[in-house]
Amino acid sequence: MSNGLLLDTHVWIWLNNGSSELKPAAIREIDRAAENGELFISAISVWEIATLVSKKRILLRTAIQEWIDQALSQPGVELIPLLPAIAVESTALPDGLNADPADRIIVATARIRSLTLMTRDDNMQRYAKAGYVIVKKA
Repeated sequence: MSNGLLLDTHVWIWLNNGSSELKPAAIREIDRAAENGELFISAISVWEIATLVSKKRILLRTAIQEWIDQALSQPGVELIPLLPAIAVESTALPDGLNADPADRIIVATARIRSLTLMTRDDNMQRYAKAGYVIVKKA
């Protein structure tokens, strides 16, 4: 049973940049979660986006802080902090997930909060097929 929808970092970027990568069905599901106050972002996604911008791996239309502030101020969006339980869970995940700390924290957040993770990440989708996390393909 899921208590809401957690967006993987790339999905959050696509959503806020109006990317055509997101299919209409995914956007409807995100909108529905937001309307119900059940749309979540992991704090590690803020760090991940800032890191990608600083390394010039992604370009945003505005300064990073302005982009983050605007993205987090959307109705129905809630930021989940890096709680101790999430940090611990990220180090104790069952086998099969990659070593990327951001991915591990996002998956741990979904597991601790009983959220469905929306992602297009193949590794996370394989991890879901093994039964370790609930994933909805973006």
